[in-house]
Amino acid sequence: MGHKTKIVILSSLALIVVALIATYIGRDALLNYYAKGKFDKLEKKYGLNISYARLHMPGINEIEIEKFSVVPNERDTLLTLHSAKIDLSLWKMLTLNAEVKKVITDRLHISFIKKDSISNYDFLFKKDKKNEKKEDKRDYARKVSDILDMSFGMLPENGDMRDLVMSYRRDSDYTEVQIPTLHISDNRFVTEIIVKADNAEHHWMSRGRLNNNEKTVEAELYSKKRGKVLLPYLNKYYGAEVAFDTLAYRLTETELRGGEIALSGKAEVCGLQLYHAALSPEVVNLDKGSFNYKINVGKDFFELDSATVIQFNKLQFHPYIKAQKKEKWHITMSVDKPPFDADDLFSSLPKGLFSSVEGIRTSGKLSYHFLLDIDFNNLNALKLESDLKSHGFSILGYGKENLAKMNGSFLYTAYENGVPVRTFIVGPENPGFCPLDSISPLLQTAVMQSEDGSFFAHRGFRLDAMRNALIYDLKRKKFARGGSTISMQLVKNVFLNRNKNLLRKLEEAMIVWLIENKGITSKHRMYEVYLNIAEWGPLVYGAREASHFYFDKEPSQLTPEEAIFMASIIPKPKHFRSSFDENMQLKPWLGSYFRLIANRLSRKGLITEEEAANILPVVKLTGASVNNFPAPVDSVAVVLPPEEVNNE
Repeated sequence: MGHKTKIVILSSLALIVVALIATYIGRDALLNYYAKGKFDKLEKKYGLNISYARLHMPGINEIEIEKFSVVPNERDTLLTLHSAKIDLSLWKMLTLNAEVKKVITDRLHISFIKKDSISNYDFLFKKDKKNEKKEDKRDYARKVSDILDMSFGMLPENGDMRDLVMSYRRDSDYTEVQIPTLHISDNRFVTEIIVKADNAEHHWMSRGRLNNNEKTVEAELYSKKRGKVLLPYLNKYYGAEVAFDTLAYRLTETELRGGEIALSGKAEVCGLQLYHAALSPEVVNLDKGSFNYKINVGKDFFELDSATVIQFNKLQFHPYIKAQKKEKWHITMSVDKPPFDADDLFSSLPKGLFSSVEGIRTSGKLSYHFLLDIDFNNLNALKLESDLKSHGFSILGYGKENLAKMNGSFLYTAYENGVPVRTFIVGPENPGFCPLDSISPLLQTAVMQSEDGSFFAHRGFRLDAMRNALIYDLKRKKFARGGSTISMQLVKNVFLNRNKNLLRKLEEAMIVWLIENKGITSKHRMYEVYLNIAEWGPLVYGAREASHFYFDKEPSQLTPEEAIFMASIIPKPKHFRSSFDENMQLKPWLGSYFRLIANRLSRKGLITEEEAANILPVVKLTGASVNNFPAPVDSVAVVLPPEEVNNE
């Protein structure tokens, strides 16, 4: 090595040493200059006032701050911090990255306050117009990875957080979460959590592990006294109650090829209790549930891998979900459950959620296939498949509800808004009961063609009708069609009439499947019951009562026009007057409905083509219904237009 080269190298090293010394000596000035620039940008962007009494670097990788506060302009104080000391990874600092090794904080208080419509945290939801324009080019994998990298980088390996308080005040309501001391040692933490809400104080415990190198976080939440953890706030504002014994969660991030990432882990809950009137009229109990998940995230998709396992009590299955965004979202959901013990299903159902089949005893096996494919770029291509198959399946004994009760006379109670309005016997003991063969085939067929044209052919469900209803609802972005069969309507009224909640459809589907697939009640009897409990007017139930109410005659004596009219009433029976004008004549818009049903009666051979062509929307009320006129006539059409009437 030449003499000049040595001089250059030594000079360079000397300059580096001098620069490092200068940087070390002036580190406080550099830190304050850098912090001021960052804080000034935040203040300008979000309308904040950020202040601190002292910002200091005791060592090359240590930062201390005192009396730090964040106050939104013309709002209440959002955050105050008495003091904090942060130790950063020196190696990460040299690579211009930040990784917290240890943190000690004292009196960190965060207060979310809302008065009327003004809050001190609304700036957090301020949209970034620059990024909003680039939303279509979003790389979901990178975004999720960046958020997790930042979060893991901020999680210290060691630390103590004393007197951490987070509170939320909305007008006169107040909720506070206190953490007296959060101690973290070698990536593991344990802490007590005190929650004050709804004039009560809850003491919880949490413990877990944080590891930035492994990109893993684990946590467990339970009551300090080993009782139930009751989540506050929900009951007061949402009428819901959620309680559990323990809640555990684990997440690990893994990088995959092609810029994709995988999030894997497990969520587990024991002793879960849920209550909400919209969910179930009873408390829902789940002894044990777990969710072993693997979520893949790519540039334009999220995917719940089929390796995922969901288990509640004895039942276990592998769901698959993928949401991919091109111009619009394309969502695919599927479940394939090979043959399993049928009793695993019925014994695992959460108590309080399926009360009608609670306690049912079964033998044999079941298998299940489900597919839902929704491409919002082409809703007409929607796919819906659902098939529960039995393999030597049999019912050994009914549970709380006798699913065979429709086979004989039984007591039926009609409800309105959860309140019983009338109770009567469905059977020959009731003078109003009308056997199926005493009801005009015209009325039988008109109702069936209007409500469920393939009732005698299907086994309780019509996936084509459900699919069409789902497409219709998605296009209109509201629930406008249901796709229910007569079997589903019957089960809802006979077994579940009182319980109007979000998950009633699941219980309804299960009962329908049991009755239809095990032949518990014949189709003939089911339709007979349906026509004897259907509401045909204000507190008017059954075909016999309805035919007398409108036409003062037996249901066997109805004309084609009268039968079609009565079929038109079923969708909105309490508003039958809206079908008439001020002169008690049927409104013209009913003409298309009359023609549609008349043509179907003709195809069934009940009337001739000539008779069908001559049928007009003309009927004369001669029964007690005339007493409802004159009255203000509702101009809203209540009968489904022809394109919404169920197909044959």
